[in-house]
Amino acid sequence: MNPTKARVALVTGASQGIGAACAATLSAAGYQVALVARNAKALEEVASSLPGESLVLPTDVLDPGALDAAFDAVESTWGPVEVLVVNAGAAMSAPVVKTSDEDWQRMLDINLTAPFRCLRRALPAMTSGGWGRVVVVASVAGKQGGPRIAAYTASKHGVLGLVRTAAAEVARTGVTVNAVCPGYVDTPMTDQSVANIADGTGRSPEEAREILAGKQPIGRLVTPAEVASAVMLCVENGAVNGQGINIDGGAVQS
Repeated sequence: MNPTKARVALVTGASQGIGAACAATLSAAGYQVALVARNAKALEEVASSLPGESLVLPTDVLDPGALDAAFDAVESTWGPVEVLVVNAGAAMSAPVVKTSDEDWQRMLDINLTAPFRCLRRALPAMTSGGWGRVVVVASVAGKQGGPRIAAYTASKHGVLGLVRTAAAEVARTGVTVNAVCPGYVDTPMTDQSVANIADGTGRSPEEAREILAGKQPIGRLVTPAEVASAVMLCVENGAVNGQGINIDGGAVQS
C-alpha cells in the first residue's frame, strides 16, 4: 500500500453480516472504506464502528443510476475505487417447478447483473491506474447444485463465470478479480434460512440451525470474519486471480 495515501475500497451490502465484516477488516488494514447498502441507519452504525475513514452511501445496487452515483461520490471524495468487494446479494428457496419468472429474475438481478455493473464501472479506473482488486462474494452454490435453490444457484454459477472472464481480461494490468464462495455463514441471510426450515418442517429454530451447521464438515457455521479474511487474501496477494475460494469447512473440495 502507498504509505502516503490510503487506498480506496468500496463494499456493497456493507450494512451487516459479511459486508460489515469486510468493511471492518479493510478499515483495520488502513483502507478508506465506502459503505454501500440500502439501509442508511445500519450503514451509519457500521461506519461508527470502523477505526478508519469511511463514507456512507445509501444505495440500491439494483438501480444503475444510483450505483453510478455511488462510484461518482467516492471518486469525487477520495479518488478511484481501488478495492471493490461485491457482497450485496439475496437468496430464495423453491422447487424449480414453483419458481416464478419474478423469483428467477430477482435472483439474476441482484446476484449477477448488479455485480456485472459494479465490475464494468470499476475496472477501467483500476486498469488505467495499474492496480486494483475485485472480490465478489459468491457461494458454494456456484460450484454445485442443490434442491430448492435453482434460481440462486444459477445466479451464483453465473457470477463465477463473470469473475473468471474478467480476471482473464485484466490479468496483465495489475488488477485481479476473484470470488469467495462461502457455505452457511452466521448472518441474517442464514437466519432467514433457519426460519424457512423451521416453518416448513416443524423443527425448532435451534434444530434448524444445527441442520445447516451439520452440512459443513467442521460442524458449525462459518463466521463473517472468516469470510472477510479470505477476501483480504485476494486483496493482498496479486498472484491469486480468477479463483473461487471455498469457505465452507471442507464441504466442497476443489
